[in-house]
Amino acid sequence: MELTGYSASLAQASWTTVQLAFVSLCVGLILAVLFACGEMSRHKWLAWPTTLFITIVRGLPELLVVLFIFFGSTEVIFIITGEFVDISPFISGVIALGLIFASYASQTIRGALKAVPSGHIEAANALGLSRSRTFIKIVLPQAVRHAMPGLMNQWLVLLKDTALVSLIGVTDLMKQAQLASATTHQAFTWYATAAAIYLVITIITQKIVKIIDARFSLQDASSSAGTKA
Repeated sequence: MELTGYSASLAQASWTTVQLAFVSLCVGLILAVLFACGEMSRHKWLAWPTTLFITIVRGLPELLVVLFIFFGSTEVIFIITGEFVDISPFISGVIALGLIFASYASQTIRGALKAVPSGHIEAANALGLSRSRTFIKIVLPQAVRHAMPGLMNQWLVLLKDTALVSLIGVTDLMKQAQLASATTHQAFTWYATAAAIYLVITIITQKIVKIIDARFSLQDASSSAGTKA
């Protein structure tokens, strides 16, 4: 394969890495909200198992979680249903990375929700707003601002953790760089290229986060001005 062929394969693997990272992020955010709500629940039968599960996931090495999901999920499904279901490495990677991200992000989200002043919620209740409307209009915008720095750091960790799925057969950026370096015997070139691509993805996402944070700051300023008026 010529050099251009390896470059094309690396570009395709980079797209796979981006897909893996963003799908895992979406899954992880949904699970993180559910975990945070579970931990904050007044019902002990829900709070304790949620806390225990998060503690277990956070206490295990990320690589072990990936391997456990990939090799163990098929056996668990077989024990429950009696049928053999072949789960693709990509889906296994998404589930594993989503769980890892959620176990840490849930703590950030829980702290962000608690950081919202209770007086704002009481004022919304006094105005007759429903719980869902209060959460969407009052709690969520403020919680997002509090959670954004922590979630950004966890996103960077998630992006780097995508390299772990190369061990279960996903041809991501790191796996393709490894294959190209083994064939061409130019390890520094391909690993340096992979590093540059990771940095580009990181910089782009940081720019996007700054834009989102600026918009939330503008909305908060407008709300404060309206309240004072």
